[in-house]
Amino acid sequence: MNDTLTTAEAAELLKGAPWQRLAIIGDSVAEGIREPTPGYRDLSWTDHVEEALRTVNPGFTSLNLGLRNLLAAQVREQQLEKALAFEPDLAIVTAGGNDMFRRRFDDEGVRAEIAAMVGAFRAIGADVVTIGLLDLTKAGLGDPRWRAVSSDHSRRLAELTADVATELGAIHVYNGRGSEAETDPGIYSSDQIHLNARGHAIAAANTIRTLADHLADHLAERATSPAGLAGPGGPAGHLASE
Repeated sequence: MNDTLTTAEAAELLKGAPWQRLAIIGDSVAEGIREPTPGYRDLSWTDHVEEALRTVNPGFTSLNLGLRNLLAAQVREQQLEKALAFEPDLAIVTAGGNDMFRRRFDDEGVRAEIAAMVGAFRAIGADVVTIGLLDLTKAGLGDPRWRAVSSDHSRRLAELTADVATELGAIHVYNGRGSEAETDPGIYSSDQIHLNARGHAIAAANTIRTLADHLADHLAERATSPAGLAGPGGPAGHLASE
């Protein structure tokens, strides 16, 4: 399986997707910081996702409030209210990466902030996507003196984000977990922190495939048990209210 998708392939995977309004909140991951890479379009991973959804639904619109250098609490304080006012039926929440780079990583504090953001979107009936970040130390990057600590913090952030997604019925994208891309330094920018355009294309493909799996699961559930679907804010989120 290719680690990236063409626009046509992405649109085919998301065929029938109901989402019309996407809100994105977070730090530099959401903002889409990157460097160009020969052979790849200079797009962020969210650009790719938005393009695929716009191809499927011409009336699709989006709002990306992502901004670099923000801690999880700052993402919630500065972006959540504006994103909710946009009335999205799909939201992407990515936060905690800057907290992770601190010497002391406050697991419970970050968990509470991510849960508050995901929960707020779920409460208005939106489907929510959370992101598991790659562990850059597995590609041999980062200061060797701090790689063990950085790897531990990265694992803890990935686990707590996945746990919040499970608890609140969000759609979690596992970018790591032994993927070949995670060990490839060629997907990173020169700052050795952010992905380059190739890395963004790979992250986009992971996200689109995860959304496609969610759609397929929903359609299968609808076919077998129409009366058993959850209402808005339940396990099937916005899809269940269609």
